Amino acid sequence: MTITLDVSAAINSRAGLGRYAHSLANALIAEMDAPPTLFFNRTAQARAFPEWEHVPQRSIGLGYKPWRILVWLGQLGRLSFRRMVPDATLFHATEHLLLPLRGVPTVLTVHDLIYKLFPQHHKRLNYWYLNAAMPLFVRRADAIIVVSQATKNDLIRHYHTPDHKITVVHEAAAPHFRVMPESEVARVRAKYRLPERFLLAVGTIEPRKNLSRLVEALSRLRRDDPRLGLVVVGAKGWLYEQFFARVEELGLQDAVLLPGYVPDEDLPAVFRAATIYVMASLYEGAGLPVLEAMACGVPVVSSRESSMPELGADVARYFNPYDVQQMTDVIGLVLGDDALRAQMAAAGPERAARFSWQRAARETLAVYRRVMR
Repeated sequence: MTITLDVSAAINSRAGLGRYAHSLANALIAEMDAPPTLFFNRTAQARAFPEWEHVPQRSIGLGYKPWRILVWLGQLGRLSFRRMVPDATLFHATEHLLLPLRGVPTVLTVHDLIYKLFPQHHKRLNYWYLNAAMPLFVRRADAIIVVSQATKNDLIRHYHTPDHKITVVHEAAAPHFRVMPESEVARVRAKYRLPERFLLAVGTIEPRKNLSRLVEALSRLRRDDPRLGLVVVGAKGWLYEQFFARVEELGLQDAVLLPGYVPDEDLPAVFRAATIYVMASLYEGAGLPVLEAMACGVPVVSSRESSMPELGADVARYFNPYDVQQMTDVIGLVLGDDALRAQMAAAGPERAARFSWQRAARETLAVYRRVMR
């Protein structure tokens, strides 16, 4: 049996889908007697992973948009791209792009239906493509893996996907997300000039992350806590102008720090340095930073929407992400209670440890075996 795993997202991106593909591939390599074959489309942003040097690989070199259109047209025309992966006995698409492969069982990971639920938060072309292509990909896949029960519910509700076709396999924090020593926290605090007290948000800057409301909550919290800051770790995504305009309107340019992309080796200490991690998102398919923050021993205050409560359970505290005053009140409650913060911080690593990539790999392999049968 030759499993072929599409890791294009890992090769070409550092965002959430890339982290998923990279982590799952490494976990599968460790679990399988013979490693999977890694397939990817190389773009100008492609990077290499030294740990994959001796793993079988196949690749093509088309741009991001041409490749997506080609795959969709291939599905519409019921063509077969089998010659690109001639040895595959099963193909797993880890992002929202399913190759048409006649005679080869396929598994598709669906991370979310954000384009369907929040079309106003997507670029027009991306919305058009996903809205047209995803229903076809979902129908054609022999099995679907989702990263949360929330995404499974959305697939059943919006695409009427049969329950038995969908398996929930939760993601996990990578092993290097852990409670860091104070010396490492001090190094990272100095490197990025982090404030003494700050709220932390991690993720691409885009409307779904709800950062404009979080900035409004920060403004209200600073009335009683003027030294409180906000650190947003992540690159600019799309439709981010409203966030930057809100920062200026509220006069918070000096209170909001934007270090951009932070390397993985520094990120655990950045989490640990934070007073509170805030997940303000309107929707998350997986909400992985909730687990990463808890693994690092940081109190988590989160939106109560979609997948976040699945991960945070009773360790995190929750708010309505559309209600700025409630967001302010919940963050303020945790900020003002040292004993509560210590309790939440202590419970976080144990909660995060309930999720692991080893478990995710084993559950994914079980899907493969079921599809092959």
